[in-house]
Amino acid sequence: MIAEDLLNQMIPPLKVSDSVGKAARWLEEFHVGQLPVINNREYRGLVTEADLLDHANPEELLATVPIGYANLHVQYNQHFYSVMELAIQNRVQVVPVLSEEREYLGIVSVGDTVAAFGQMPIAAGQGGILVLSMDERDYSLTQISRYVEENNAKILSAHVAQDEQNPYKIRLTLKLNTPSLTRIIATLERFGYVITAQFNGATEASEDEQDRFDALLKYLSL
Repeated sequence: MIAEDLLNQMIPPLKVSDSVGKAARWLEEFHVGQLPVINNREYRGLVTEADLLDHANPEELLATVPIGYANLHVQYNQHFYSVMELAIQNRVQVVPVLSEEREYLGIVSVGDTVAAFGQMPIAAGQGGILVLSMDERDYSLTQISRYVEENNAKILSAHVAQDEQNPYKIRLTLKLNTPSLTRIIATLERFGYVITAQFNGATEASEDEQDRFDALLKYLSL
């Protein structure tokens, strides 16, 4: 799977002609730590909340704001492993994707790479990983733990983040003490939870794949 396959159409880029105020609103609205900035189709970098702190005038244009991460991007045809590695190394939530002509095509979010990993046969040691998407009001780790324990399993750790695919939902990543996830998934889905990715170590992973998987877990603090 390549970067072009994972482009996230829900998070738009900012333009250098946009205001500091608009950038601040969009960072909050889309629940991300960075947003791409473009000039026409040229990628200029990622703007962060920290970049805006010294520019108190909300009407000031982004063209006047120093923007970093100009070299942080991938080509459209790079493997999603490259996207994940850039995100982990730079502690960012989004990675811009460029064409061969270096035109901005879109971004891939960490959530997108998590979902892509869920389609790969990656070993997870003796346990398993589940990624759930839900409305924030439906989040109850106590309740979810009960459903897991009813299937003779335990939650070893959990990580909650905003769902980049939908700003009105959250993404819950669970590390479990068992690779047998079928019954647990069936139980959770019966109670209305949506499973967006799973890792159960179904096949032997290569050393590189295991290293990337371990790095992803470290990034998610699992």
